[in-house]
Amino acid sequence: MEFSTLSIIVISMFALFLLGLPIYMSLACSAVFGLLYGGNLPLSVIHNALFEGLNIFPLLAIPCFVIAGTLMEYGNITQQIVDVVKLMVGRAYGGLGITTVLACTFFAAISGSGPGTVAAVGTLLIPSMVRNGYSSTYAAAVASSGGTIGILIPPSNPMIIYAIMGNLSVTAMFTAGFVPGFTVAAAMTFTAWILARKQGFRAGADAEAFTLKKFLICVLKSSPALATPFIILGSIYTGKATPVEASVVAILWALLVGGVVNRALRPAHLYKALLSGAHVCGAVLLIVGTSTLFGKVLTFEEAPLRLTELVLSISTNPTAVLLLIIGVLIILGMFMETLSTIIILVPVLMPVLQQLGINPIHFGVILVVTNEMALLTPPLGVNLFVSSSIANVSIERVAIGVLPYLLALLACILLFTLVPNYVLWLPKLLHMAG
Repeated sequence: MEFSTLSIIVISMFALFLLGLPIYMSLACSAVFGLLYGGNLPLSVIHNALFEGLNIFPLLAIPCFVIAGTLMEYGNITQQIVDVVKLMVGRAYGGLGITTVLACTFFAAISGSGPGTVAAVGTLLIPSMVRNGYSSTYAAAVASSGGTIGILIPPSNPMIIYAIMGNLSVTAMFTAGFVPGFTVAAAMTFTAWILARKQGFRAGADAEAFTLKKFLICVLKSSPALATPFIILGSIYTGKATPVEASVVAILWALLVGGVVNRALRPAHLYKALLSGAHVCGAVLLIVGTSTLFGKVLTFEEAPLRLTELVLSISTNPTAVLLLIIGVLIILGMFMETLSTIIILVPVLMPVLQQLGINPIHFGVILVVTNEMALLTPPLGVNLFVSSSIANVSIERVAIGVLPYLLALLACILLFTLVPNYVLWLPKLLHMAG
């Protein structure tokens, strides 16, 4: 029985995944297997493709936003954001749960990372919820779910990667993320409130009553921290800075507020932030470089064309195809990390989108929101691991606790899929929708 080169590539990739090899090694090895088996491309394509994948300027924004987010956590900027939000809603049913979601939404406009958002906000609020009578499962579940907003509201690391892989404007993708991001935040907030009422979680003993005077004093005291997302995103949308330059502005602002205004940053914190950025940068570059090689080999073997023909043979209805892709993404998300999923699938799915006339910015938002579910679904579910370790509760209990939030996310995904203009009206208004 003779296998085609494309079959060798796909089979070897999944076999290596199952053997437990890292994503980048699986991609690199399966691409090399395809080159050796097919013999139609010179091996020099390996180093050319790897360099091409590494030499992508917008990728610099990712480690810089991670460094900025880490500095803001150590510089008490996250704490100040939490204090303002807690004063606003802390006395409501499930006030600390709602505070967690809203704080995650605010911090998402700084960090661009789901697990990073859970770690920053959850470390502050999960212990506080437990102290005030909330169950550990509720606390871990609401922090996990709120943290998913970190990859949707700009600046978003997955959106940066998607824009690069799809040859789209990063700023346009950021613009498209605002309305869906706040919609998901509202859905998560409502879910947290409903669950708190059902389980009887009232305001905690340390929740202060809201007064305008207290609120204004807290806002004034925290104004440099609250200004952070407006400075970062404002520099992008006013055209004063590219996303990469804005990520550097974020670092400088974090150093100024955390080090000079709050006087909380220490040299050890700077080292930890740089180390965190280096880890993320190394991981992303390895995956992007090897996926560029993998994508070149797939393109040469006409994989995008064959996938397009296969999908069109099932249905030519854009909505039906999107729903089919969403189903596949939900399953893949249980086993693959978000950036890996985007990097592997986008090059082969783009021709399908073009053939069916699906707006790539619309699809990008759907792709990112669907990958939010991946952060909450075991066995991979990264957010579950982060929150369970903070709350000292088992992964299984947290996975059960996030089920209502997964249903809320699924409802949002269906809304964004069935009503494209809900996602695209703001980019169209700013002439960015393509």
